[in-house]
Amino acid sequence: MAASTGRAAGVVPAGYTALAVKFAERQRSHHCLLVKEHQVREGADTAHPPRRTLFVLNVPPYCGPDSLSRLFSRCGHVQSVDICDKPGPGEKKDKLASKFFDHKTLKGFQVAYVVFRKPAAVQAAKALSQEGPLLISTESHPVKTGISKWIANYEASIMDPKELKAEVDAYMQDYDKKVAEEEAKAAMEEGVPDEEGWVKVTRKGRKPGLPRTEAANLRVLEKEKQKRARKELLNFYAWQHRETKREHIAQLRKKFEEDKQRIALMRAQRKFRPY
Repeated sequence: MAASTGRAAGVVPAGYTALAVKFAERQRSHHCLLVKEHQVREGADTAHPPRRTLFVLNVPPYCGPDSLSRLFSRCGHVQSVDICDKPGPGEKKDKLASKFFDHKTLKGFQVAYVVFRKPAAVQAAKALSQEGPLLISTESHPVKTGISKWIANYEASIMDPKELKAEVDAYMQDYDKKVAEEEAKAAMEEGVPDEEGWVKVTRKGRKPGLPRTEAANLRVLEKEKQKRARKELLNFYAWQHRETKREHIAQLRKKFEEDKQRIALMRAQRKFRPY
């Protein structure tokens, strides 16, 4: 037993603390979460502030943000939980994520950033290694698996048209506002030299640009085709004369054959009518 304990302790990377977790009470084996205090340069990671963020490795797929928040809530108030496929700099979220778009499905084991309100909660979370295995799925907070999870995912994939329309309208209002601010800023800076005396040249001129629609593109292509047809020299070369005569003779022969067939059909349909 002593040899196996030493071998298990040697697997934990330096600077990390192993926290034993189990999916439920009936499981015999446990899983280890590797945690440490998240340390970065001051101001380098605004979404995950240092001294208040717990960095978690080896997060299983069935352990979501709600489960991690519940596990570490005994250590202190949890402000946010971000789960990523790999470690990286976090970006501060100015607004809530979309409920219908930009959903990224994470597969396999992941990493997590647990942000607490107070720095003391990070040390308390690391001290959980002295306790027994933590339970991810409990009777009061069960984690859905199997068919129940598939049913929940399918129900969540069905969009509410009213909510979708409200989100799209809000996004378009923000976009129109942003475009209007950029146009106003560009109009104010137009023709104004910078510190070095340079004047920024924009694409906006006296003539407004054509609307980028399919009908406008078709009209432009048709005009270009007509210009090329006017510029093309007809019957200028000898081979053009020969091609023109050959095509004319072929059309006459084709029309002659069509007339013969039509006359033959009229003769076949003709009947004797004395009166």
